[in-house]
Amino acid sequence: MIPARKVSWFNTWFSGHARSRIQATFGEVRARGLDRARALAREAPLLVVSNHTSWWDPLVAMHVSTHLLGTDGYAMMDAKNLRRLPFFALVGAFGVDLDKPTDGALVMRHAARLLDTPGKLVWVYPQGQERPITERPLGFRPGSAEIARVSRKACTVPVGLRYEFGGTERPTLWLSFGEPVPAERDTTKGRVAQEEAVEAELLRIDRAVRGEDAESFEVVFRAAPSRVGGVLEAMLAAMTRPWVMRAPKAAPPLSAGDAPPKVTSSPP
Repeated sequence: MIPARKVSWFNTWFSGHARSRIQATFGEVRARGLDRARALAREAPLLVVSNHTSWWDPLVAMHVSTHLLGTDGYAMMDAKNLRRLPFFALVGAFGVDLDKPTDGALVMRHAARLLDTPGKLVWVYPQGQERPITERPLGFRPGSAEIARVSRKACTVPVGLRYEFGGTERPTLWLSFGEPVPAERDTTKGRVAQEEAVEAELLRIDRAVRGEDAESFEVVFRAAPSRVGGVLEAMLAAMTRPWVMRAPKAAPPLSAGDAPPKVTSSPP
């Protein structure tokens, strides 16, 4: 196990970097249930469980924890990736070796110690690796359910994440925060409950992407339209409109000597 070694100044800089990267890449960030999650964070430490679908997930977790929820955020990470990218430990990542069963108990205790007061947050991706957004069931591992069981002060919040291209140049980041999932003494039941709760939030996002109940997702960020792109598009439209929209030439009338067109019919 690799413990988190958070450094305040580095965390401030890197979280700002994450926000800048997100705002430079995505046209919109849309969220549902954000106010409720903020209220919960003021009452209890939060254990956030979410699907893991993209390279962007760690930066999103950091941005959401720091800037959207205003919490002191931490995250569980595969120890192999943390050894490759050790600077994530300085912003609150702690590593678990998925090939070592003994690492599990150490990580559970470390997470429980972090989840000691309101305003603290631990983000876990129970799938353990990036999986396609369409994959069902999500295939959660039991680690997050075990953290929920031993962290008696924590409130477990399911979050659905989705990155979606649509009718604009930039993709949209969708976030759906669900209602708290009660901790279970039986970690198998707890794992199933967490997985079903995240799948329910992903279903909400799916309906919103298709235009159903999209108004329940507030726009927390929207990129300004590109002025240069808009001007170039208008210029190209003005230049090509006369040529594309001109009326087609009418066909010349048939003369008396022209043979009528042949009519073919299919056999009975």
